[in-house]
Amino acid sequence: MKKLFLSLLVFFFLSDVLVAWGFFAHRRINRLAVYSLPPEMLGLFKENIQFITENAVNPDRRRYAVMGEAEKHYIDLEAFGDSAAYRLPRYWQDAVDLYTEDTLRRYGIGPWNVHRTTIQLTKAFEEKNKKSILRLAADLGHYIGDLNVPLHTTRNYNGQLTGQVGIHAFWESRVPELLSDDFDFFVGKASYIDNTQLAIWEAVIQAHTALDSVLNVEKILSDRFEADKKYSFEERGNINTRVYSKEFTTAYHQALDAQVERQMRKSVKMIADFWYTAWINAGQPDLKELQRKPMEVDTEEIHVGPKPQNIREHEGYLVQPDPDPRRAFISSMWRP
Repeated sequence: MKKLFLSLLVFFFLSDVLVAWGFFAHRRINRLAVYSLPPEMLGLFKENIQFITENAVNPDRRRYAVMGEAEKHYIDLEAFGDSAAYRLPRYWQDAVDLYTEDTLRRYGIGPWNVHRTTIQLTKAFEEKNKKSILRLAADLGHYIGDLNVPLHTTRNYNGQLTGQVGIHAFWESRVPELLSDDFDFFVGKASYIDNTQLAIWEAVIQAHTALDSVLNVEKILSDRFEADKKYSFEERGNINTRVYSKEFTTAYHQALDAQVERQMRKSVKMIADFWYTAWINAGQPDLKELQRKPMEVDTEEIHVGPKPQNIREHEGYLVQPDPDPRRAFISSMWRP
């Protein structure tokens, strides 16, 4: 009991610091998307930009508590055979009829979930439900961002099948944290999308096409870098933690020809486009009356149900498992 208490104490002390590493890019992407909106939407969204920024990470928090949430973040295209990205039905009911819902959920429903969330956001605009508009906009931003990450389109989502454990957080967390201040995020104004279902599938295809380079470039660079050059140590939450070095991270970014930057830019633009499209499809409601005061940024209340399925352990794995057993023990305390 004493050991359990100490474990929980360490978890709650460190969780905000450690878990936040994987949240950096989602928050930045949602925040930047606001500035691509037209004036008719910008007032409400800019007034509540802190809410949209902070709540960008709610879907990840729900993954560990809510049944059916985890599979909304990805799709394992290899599970459906060769050229699955091109052959899979774009519409949910067609896919259910072909594969069954259980099969789809087992391998991820990311693209279909984006469409469902877009429909919900459209309805919230129609009803001028401020709380729902902002909550769903934040959620939609997260889901779209995920599907622009190549490692969210594959079974090998954390390099566990190719001896590259930790590459997921390296690509989507470490690179943005170290380098995104120098990225060019000017993406222009939001545009209307004629068919959002097809648009998100195009994003998935493009992301999956980039997967080989994500993995292969890391392998090539790892062979060139000595361990003491590939990794460094940083103080995180009063713990000296091994992380990918800035030198290795910069080399990876350059070898990928700024791939992470391109995908972040694409996410920003696509999120703004989807928000704008939902508003247009709702009849362009006047949002000025919803601007009386910004929504308070509070923690979403999550009701813990049965043990969720398909949780993917990758957030926070900025490096391969630490060989120091004491550091490895501390790291393991906060992993769900």
